Amino acid sequence: MTEKISTEAIKVLRDKTFASIAMVRKALIEAEGDETKALEVLKKLGHEAAAKKGDRDLGAGRVGAYVHSGDRVGVLVEVRSETDFVSRNEAFGELTHNLAMHIAAMNPQSAEELLSQSFVKDPADTISDLVKKASAQFGENIQIGQFVRFEI
Repeated sequence: MTEKISTEAIKVLRDKTFASIAMVRKALIEAEGDETKALEVLKKLGHEAAAKKGDRDLGAGRVGAYVHSGDRVGVLVEVRSETDFVSRNEAFGELTHNLAMHIAAMNPQSAEELLSQSFVKDPADTISDLVKKASAQFGENIQIGQFVRFEI
């Protein structure tokens, strides 16, 4: 089956998931070229990769802010990474912003509740899934630190 996996199929799935070329190829081979099945395989592989990185030190990160003036809600959220190289990445900044926006909308009361919530922009993923995908994408341990939500 490996000869039937085209570079175009790998590129399309990589653009959707930001997973490594090797991981995408492995998922497509396991899924026998079926993109939907390959997405599930990538999700599983991403969770496994994130679990392996879970014990690494988090020496960097970013604080994201979100203000929704219509509802008069503001959020600050700390998202931790291993290196400042990752924390300065545009995609990491987008993750931080999305987490702050989600907290503003969903008002979780604890980190555990936050991680178990369905992501407001894409209910197919939980917040835990987003963090694990980011960990797989960046090749580093990524974790949500503290967060606070203000209502005026």
